[in-house]
Amino acid sequence: MTDPSIPGADGAYNPEPSRPSRRLTRSSSDKMLGGVAGGIAEYFGVDSTWVRVAFVASIILPGPQVLLYLLLWIIIPKS
Repeated sequence: MTDPSIPGADGAYNPEPSRPSRRLTRSSSDKMLGGVAGGIAEYFGVDSTWVRVAFVASIILPGPQVLLYLLLWIIIPKS
């Protein structure tokens, strides 16, 4: 007989396995200017070169890309 006070003993309580929490931080090891691109790449699990290429490519589009980078530099904490 199963003990109802033990979670999962009767199969009714099955929580999701705990995953390590991810935090967006500026990279201190993979940085060229402020570590924003390196931190974003680490967060999403991609190569930082692709993040940098996407940022440089977005410069040709109208918009506040440089201001956004500076804002992220200020907002995202350093690792």
